[in-house]
Amino acid sequence: MDNAALRDRIAETRLVAIIRGTDVDQTVQAALTLIGAGVTTLEITLTLAEAEQAIAQVVQDAPAGALIGAGTVLSESDVDRSMTAGAQFIVTPTLTASVAYAVRSGIGVLPGVFTPTEVQQGMDSGVAAVKLFPAASLGPGFLRAVRDPFPDARIIPVGGVGLEAIPSYLAAGAFGVGIGGPLVGDAAQPGGDLKALAVRAAAFVAATAAGVR
Repeated sequence: MDNAALRDRIAETRLVAIIRGTDVDQTVQAALTLIGAGVTTLEITLTLAEAEQAIAQVVQDAPAGALIGAGTVLSESDVDRSMTAGAQFIVTPTLTASVAYAVRSGIGVLPGVFTPTEVQQGMDSGVAAVKLFPAASLGPGFLRAVRDPFPDARIIPVGGVGLEAIPSYLAAGAFGVGIGGPLVGDAAQPGGDLKALAVRAAAFVAATAAGVR
């Protein structure tokens, strides 16, 4: 999926789940549980050992319409192995060399940014959107202020964004929200509670949908 298509997809769903698991099988089950609960855009981070195996399995088992990405993609080789595994987009924590390489390779990318300068640099590189990370240390007020000089910037707050904060971020002009721990919880760990994950996922989907009406 290229950056234009990824941009359009996030504009529709407004919610990206972040799975930072420690077990391949549990990560796969968490991803499929999220998709079944309506969270159809998600990333599996490369911090998981054998993350490529998890990505490939989810891509194979997910229903049509699900969008599976790779997260914590730090290098050009990370981009290559993510694409080989079947990842349809990539996410980075910073403006690393992997960003420009991914753009050149035709795969959608959400790079991490923290300052107004990085927001501009990220958007100028032609990416689908930028990931404001860690957003909790800045808050919705920062996002609103940044969008004053950059009204067309597509910014996705990530990092400590809880269920109750979603309306504030969307009202401040967030293009979408990226949710990790507050959504996934222990579900991608051995013995994680998938039933509780499904309940949380439904609540996050509802909150995101309500915030963009």
